[in-house]
Amino acid sequence: MKRSEINAVIKRFEKLLEEHRFELPPFCKWTPEEWQNKGHEYDEIRDNMLGWDVTDYGMGDFGHLGLALITIRNGNVHNPKYTKTYAEKIIMCDSGQVSPMHFHWHKMEDIINRGGNDIHFTLYNATEDERLADTPVKIFSDGRCYTVPAGETIVLKPGQSLSLYPYYYHEFVIPEGGPVLIGEVSMCNDDNTDNRFLNPLGRFPTIEEDEPPYRLLCNEYPKAAD
Repeated sequence: MKRSEINAVIKRFEKLLEEHRFELPPFCKWTPEEWQNKGHEYDEIRDNMLGWDVTDYGMGDFGHLGLALITIRNGNVHNPKYTKTYAEKIIMCDSGQVSPMHFHWHKMEDIINRGGNDIHFTLYNATEDERLADTPVKIFSDGRCYTVPAGETIVLKPGQSLSLYPYYYHEFVIPEGGPVLIGEVSMCNDDNTDNRFLNPLGRFPTIEEDEPPYRLLCNEYPKAAD
């Protein structure tokens, strides 16, 4: 992705958050220049990859295959220094965008429609060899448990949520009608080792630096200043 495209996505995301009156923690508003002066007191942000995350999954087509996220809080399954067992994200996804089919080996998560458009989910159980199973999928949504055929569309309207367990393949797409603000509450998040995409994809974008960054992404922070 071009840096100018990432900057534009972040600014659009900030506007959506403002429309929904969703306030971000202070570190999400720091400029790249401000980051240069931050010491070890902010290691939790660096080590647990808190903050901005814009991805096209390495495919170069963000308008179709892309997602913009902010990790607000997170623990770390690889570092006993951090004892949080949970994570929280806020996500922007626009009409026509797809979050591609994947599951997590370890993470359980709730996906919440915080407002705007609908979210169209497709779910499958994973087979032992990590393909799509043709077996009924148990759905857990806002206190209701029921079963649907594999691959059936589940629609989350504003205010509704869906619980996703390990080895649940899931994909979602946003229909016409504008962006949706999505919440995620989960176990500790580890995007480096806990994503199993059905078709191999990258997780973070390759960036073409055509202008200065507006905000640093969560994998771009400089080392501590002291």
